[in-house]
Amino acid sequence: MQKRWQVKTPIDSTIVEDFRSKLKVDPIVAELLLQREVDSFEKAQNFFRPDLSSLHDPFLMKNMESAVERLQQAINEQQRVMLFGDYDVDGTTAVALMYSFLKETLPVDFYIPDRYKEGYGLSAEGIDTADKNKVDLIISLDCGIKSIENVAYAQSLGIDFIICDHHTPGDILPDAYVLDPKQKGCDYPYKELSGCGVGFKLLQALCEHNNWGQEKLFDSLDLLAVSIGADIVHVTGENRVLAMHGMKKLNENPRFAFKTLLSLAKKEFPVTLTDVIFSIAPRINAAGRLRSGRYAVELMISSDQEEILKLANEINEDNLERRELDKEITKEALEQAEQLLETGKSFSTVVYKENWHKGVIGIVASRLIEKHYKPTLVLTLSNGLITGSARSIKGFDVYEGLSECSEFLEQFGGHTFAAGLTMKPESLEPFKKKFEQVASNVLTPELMVEEQIVDIELSFDQIFQKEENRMKVPKLKRIIKQFEPHGPENMKPVFISKNVFSTDVRVLKDAHLKLSMTQPENDVVIEGIGFNLAEKKDIVASGLPFDVVYTLEINKWRERETVQLNIKDIRATV
Repeated sequence: MQKRWQVKTPIDSTIVEDFRSKLKVDPIVAELLLQREVDSFEKAQNFFRPDLSSLHDPFLMKNMESAVERLQQAINEQQRVMLFGDYDVDGTTAVALMYSFLKETLPVDFYIPDRYKEGYGLSAEGIDTADKNKVDLIISLDCGIKSIENVAYAQSLGIDFIICDHHTPGDILPDAYVLDPKQKGCDYPYKELSGCGVGFKLLQALCEHNNWGQEKLFDSLDLLAVSIGADIVHVTGENRVLAMHGMKKLNENPRFAFKTLLSLAKKEFPVTLTDVIFSIAPRINAAGRLRSGRYAVELMISSDQEEILKLANEINEDNLERRELDKEITKEALEQAEQLLETGKSFSTVVYKENWHKGVIGIVASRLIEKHYKPTLVLTLSNGLITGSARSIKGFDVYEGLSECSEFLEQFGGHTFAAGLTMKPESLEPFKKKFEQVASNVLTPELMVEEQIVDIELSFDQIFQKEENRMKVPKLKRIIKQFEPHGPENMKPVFISKNVFSTDVRVLKDAHLKLSMTQPENDVVIEGIGFNLAEKKDIVASGLPFDVVYTLEINKWRERETVQLNIKDIRATV
């Protein structure tokens, strides 16, 4: 699929030079920092060495004081508390973090809804379970912000609610102690916390209220880092502080559960947040997709190594099964999408089959966007209702799009780029027409071409300093590595090199492009790999110059480490 390259405007060289001289860094590093609004020595210090003391006061969050008072009452009176978490990574890590912290303080248990019987969010079944177990307080994690009726039902049974959520609220809020930085009137300075992050802030406030040390809470930051990576929230500000310290904990003193999952994924330490996204997160998610998210929580809170090994292996098997389902359903969904294209141009993709596995349709929606870059909904039938996952592209807020179609929906919720929904079967056709109309009103032809952001243009000889050994990892890469953890709003730096020639071209596994490259103006020869870019072979093998967009990576072969380009795109030099 053709991408639209968007090269950032270079920052004025005098500004770069002035900043570079203050920091004593390479001009390339200085410009990358300035692009990320790191424009002072103090900001650079906070960027590279963020301190937990810089976390925001949790009491700045609306309703925090009253939520802490209610939780404190539960502690004082030893009331029964239920943690109700969503079945995805964010929800299950939030439950694991809060359960681990509260279990020695009051009688606490947790509940993860059945993805298929109960669906997303608070459920009457969960509330009935709480009532049966004489629960006085439910704390919802990563869900609840739109559960007005179910919260009212719980209150009719005498059960209070604290809601820890980060999804976009509706116009009316549940009658509960609501913690959500996105709610109206909330002055909390950072709006992009994960659901687990909001739960963490509640516990941080509880610690401050009781003058408790926070070491025990900070010891669970690995769980929070996993939630930040898996939920694709911004890796800036407070999230960056939490993620960096969480990854430090994960690498230096990993809980046995994560160590086991990484071993099953054949990952070696140290790992990055990207490794978490592709190794730990899919396995935790697989438990909620194919059996129950409760298994994932039990894995993360257990200290019994035998139990952890058993659960981890079962969850890993779930993930293998999930991959097969994903592959099979993606093939069928792509065939439907191709048929839709034959009927004419469209601004959205909505595909449906009643027996598709509900647990993988979100993944399938993302796969379809990789192929056909447009807002995508993948729908299936569950308990007599059509249910589905929506994924979107830059420039189209899918949550807002669904809001405009709410007349056809029984329920919906989510973020700018991802959402879930349910509707009656008879609403499908009118919904599809309305959603397509909404998409066509927002999207332009330019927005429907995937954008590839490029930070800086480099020549190959700028990757290495003058006297550096080209068979070793250059200083530039070693410094850029310190920009981690990466994620939205702090993506891995992307470079472009122009007028490049290939000296060796190979196609691996009929899909990936392996290259050796050079430029006429310097004598550097550098290796690169382009995953799923085999279709670009003719461009690079033609003998004509081409431009290449890439990130800098470290390739480890046996004991030797060298720099390698991870190629994002290639096009012929104009």
